[in-house]
Amino acid sequence: MPVPNQRPQVNLARSTGIRMWLVSGCALGAALYSALSDSFASLNTALAALAAGLCAEALALHFGRLRGQSANGSIAGGSIADGSAAASAMVLVLLLPHTANPLYAALGAVFAMLVVKYSFGGLGANWLNPALGAWLFIRFSWPALFSESPEPISPGGALDTAIRSFLNRTVFAVTGAELPPGYVDLLLGAGPGGIIADRGLPVLILGTVLLAAVKVSRIWIPGLYLAAYALLVRSFGALPGGGGLGEGDVLYCLCSGGTFAAAFLVACDPVTGAKTYSGMLLGTVLSAVLAFLFRYPGGELYGAFPAAALGNALTPLIRAAERYMPGDRG
Repeated sequence: MPVPNQRPQVNLARSTGIRMWLVSGCALGAALYSALSDSFASLNTALAALAAGLCAEALALHFGRLRGQSANGSIAGGSIADGSAAASAMVLVLLLPHTANPLYAALGAVFAMLVVKYSFGGLGANWLNPALGAWLFIRFSWPALFSESPEPISPGGALDTAIRSFLNRTVFAVTGAELPPGYVDLLLGAGPGGIIADRGLPVLILGTVLLAAVKVSRIWIPGLYLAAYALLVRSFGALPGGGGLGEGDVLYCLCSGGTFAAAFLVACDPVTGAKTYSGMLLGTVLSAVLAFLFRYPGGELYGAFPAAALGNALTPLIRAAERYMPGDRG
């Protein structure tokens, strides 16, 4: 049976299957880019999560049918072909350190499918993004995986020096600013550590541009998230380290901590989001504020992910408030 009083999603312009497989492809591309510099460890992690997620969903669907539940889009519904299991597994992979044992990724994908998704009724009935739920499961079960310190800004290699010099002579010369060493390497994911999303950042950015171009999601959602987050970081991000107002490092915050993955793949998740433009705007800004609070005052490098999970938990309150908001829907 359909979800009672379910309103149309605000950012859907494609079928579920098309959206999910495009998201999966975007995430796989980022994992492949990361794999090129870590002896294909990132690819092994991706394959383990993908296989485990698909098998777990097949098992859940099989037992659902044995119990007489529908598998055609209802609360208990879904199928392997809709791509939701693949998308959840691949997004989870992006949120994990590239050094993580593939077994952790596989266990997380199983948790995402059986606990987060199907224990609440299946596709569209879960209150929490399955990849986020799995990330929280891994984060608190094996905290040592995420114990690394934030990557320092390196002096920059040859490629960093060449690109930075060109940008400083052309683009930044107009404004009188200067790009410091190391930031091009950071953008290119050239550091030794970090999660797969940050290491595969160039491909992730290209993939999310594609997702926006084919109207899988509306570009204003991640744009608003990044703008609100960057404003908070610029204004107050230096304070926890003893700096002053307006001294926060925006470039570093955007290229690390899984910020782009949170903005383009998690904040845009239609299932766990609001249903009106006003509600989505409120939820997006709230997630950005929480991400800043978790990461900077809270000291959690990957604070964007627990912040997004908390934002999911608060979504029912936003939906309740939507009756008092403008009623336009996408």
